[in-house]
Amino acid sequence: MTRAVLTVSELSAQLRALMEERFPAVWVEGEISNFKTYGSGHAYFTLKDAGAQIRAVLFRNRTRRIRFEPKDGLHVMAFGSVEVYAQRGEYQLVVELLEPRGLGALQLAFEQLKARLEAEGLFDARRKRAIPRFPRTIGIVTSPSGAALRDMLRVIGRRFGELSIVVAPARVQGEGAAEEVAQRIRDLNTLAGVDVIIVGRGGGSLEDLWAFNEETMARAIVASKVPVISAVGHEVDFTIADFVADLRAPTPSAAAELVVREKQAVAETVADLTERLGGAMKRRLERDRERADRLARRRVLTDATRPLRDLERRVDDARARLARVAETRLRRAGHSLELATRALRAGSPLARLATGAHRLQHLGGRLRAEMTRTLDRSHARLGRTVGRLDSLSPLAVLGRGYSVTRRPDGSIVRRAREVSPGDDVHVLVQEGSLDCRVTQTRERDERPQV
Repeated sequence: MTRAVLTVSELSAQLRALMEERFPAVWVEGEISNFKTYGSGHAYFTLKDAGAQIRAVLFRNRTRRIRFEPKDGLHVMAFGSVEVYAQRGEYQLVVELLEPRGLGALQLAFEQLKARLEAEGLFDARRKRAIPRFPRTIGIVTSPSGAALRDMLRVIGRRFGELSIVVAPARVQGEGAAEEVAQRIRDLNTLAGVDVIIVGRGGGSLEDLWAFNEETMARAIVASKVPVISAVGHEVDFTIADFVADLRAPTPSAAAELVVREKQAVAETVADLTERLGGAMKRRLERDRERADRLARRRVLTDATRPLRDLERRVDDARARLARVAETRLRRAGHSLELATRALRAGSPLARLATGAHRLQHLGGRLRAEMTRTLDRSHARLGRTVGRLDSLSPLAVLGRGYSVTRRPDGSIVRRAREVSPGDDVHVLVQEGSLDCRVTQTRERDERPQV
């Protein structure tokens, strides 16, 4: 039996032919993951669901059809063909179209761009400029054949026909319309004297109005040095241009009414302001006339010599104040001189000698008095001390009938048991002494009471 052996290339070629024949065009639904765009402009990603995944490629020439920004986690429906990439032995989906699941592609692109520009602060009201009240030159960017231009010109001509209008024609729908509108805005910015720019067109579907949702056009409005009014579609239509413009008008006709005040209303306002100005000037003249009359009646004008008299009185007052000040200063100087003289006299040698002698005499008297008092206190203290010594002297005790007994060695006998019968003792009395011999000792005095 002969074996049918295929090379890897032959097997890959057969699989490729089979898959391309079986799946020439197919819609695949899944979640985007690992989305990455390379420098070549091609994007590679994976479509997956809960049970499987497939690699996908979006070539650069197909990315122009995608209005929204693909990113990881986005649930989409991809249309394309299944091909085999033989070099890697993989099959992949070559995407031709890509649509978000749920929201339409244009709506998703609108929301994505709106969120990004809002995060940059391009919708911030503090960035936007005020529309001039009385513009002299108005620039209009719109289709030259559209009804929007005719409506705006009709409204402007009816309200204030003398204004200058510069029309910058541009396509407002289709491929390249956004770039053309952006360029016309930049062109009007180069013209001198343009006070405000209206960018607008009539109503239509989201696809028809898409040129006003492009980032190129939005950034041109933001970069404009002239205030821009967006007037796209009907009142219910909102575009990116409405959010970035300095003012949004619900329709092109409404934009013309907002930017141009009615001539009759302006004339009436001017007449009213003229009348008010005349009345204000008249009242100002009357006040000035009354003030002039009051000034003319003042004494300074009717009596020319009064200012001189006032000056003479001021001179007299100043002279009197000067005299009082001089007298006060002289008194102070005399008092200071007297104090200085006394100080000099007190500091002279004779005065100091006299003061010293008087002080010395005074100190001598105090010294003598203090010495007398000290001697008296010393004599009194000596007498008290002698009296205390007398009261403590043994001789005073002997004077009261007591005696002192000593042994031959001179020690005092205080107790009877300190001597024995036959011992010699010496007895001291107040006047004289006795030499005695002990015949008997007793612990207690047992002599009969007399």
